[in-house]
Amino acid sequence: MASNIRVLLVDDNPMIVALLRQALSPIAAVETFTNAADALLRIVEQAPDLLISDYAMPGLTGKQLIDKIRSRVQTARLPAILIATRSEITEHLRMMQDQLDDVIEKPFFIKELAARVKRVVDKILLEKMAREAPGESVVRGNLQQMNTMDLFQSLELGHKTCRLTLSNNGERCDMYFADGQISHATYGKLRGDEAVYKVLTWTEGHFEIDFAGSSSEQSTTRSTQGLLMEGLRLLDEANRDAEENVLDA
Repeated sequence: MASNIRVLLVDDNPMIVALLRQALSPIAAVETFTNAADALLRIVEQAPDLLISDYAMPGLTGKQLIDKIRSRVQTARLPAILIATRSEITEHLRMMQDQLDDVIEKPFFIKELAARVKRVVDKILLEKMAREAPGESVVRGNLQQMNTMDLFQSLELGHKTCRLTLSNNGERCDMYFADGQISHATYGKLRGDEAVYKVLTWTEGHFEIDFAGSSSEQSTTRSTQGLLMEGLRLLDEANRDAEENVLDA
């Protein structure tokens, strides 16, 4: 189900536009253009939440489009992703990568591009929820909006410091982030890495993010990305063991 995030997509290849629109429609409302000049006029009229643009296009290039929106106060901080070849990245985009939320190299798999865009969309959605929350520092939602792994990646990508609380059927897990890294976690009697692994697969329940929450304790031993990778490895291992037990029965 698409979120309320608006994405403006620019590429001069109609086939690529159609493929990307189909891939991104489940996660955002997508508006498309086949030239950067028309896209710029639309951005001036009504800025999207995220711009995705090809780099090499006739007339105004993707880089020039980014430069123009960065020069306007109203759109200076508009999140943006550029799609470019390796040589374009090396020769033209090295100096501006810190102005972009991602640079996706051609050729790419549609599934991989959609996953990378989703990480940025989730971060934008989280920030939007924080701005629109009635309180000053607390965001609440359900795990059908954003699942556990999406939350982890969004908080890591945004370098957030906060307390993330997950609850599901009376169970509760508190995790503390410092600059996007999980530093401390508790789940009942479990602490640290083991507490994090218990909730990785939760897709139902609720979350609460307190941006004023912090902890001086350090109970985890891996980075946020490391915890995700190890948790998924353990899950895959458990699933394989379960399948082998069924076959042996």
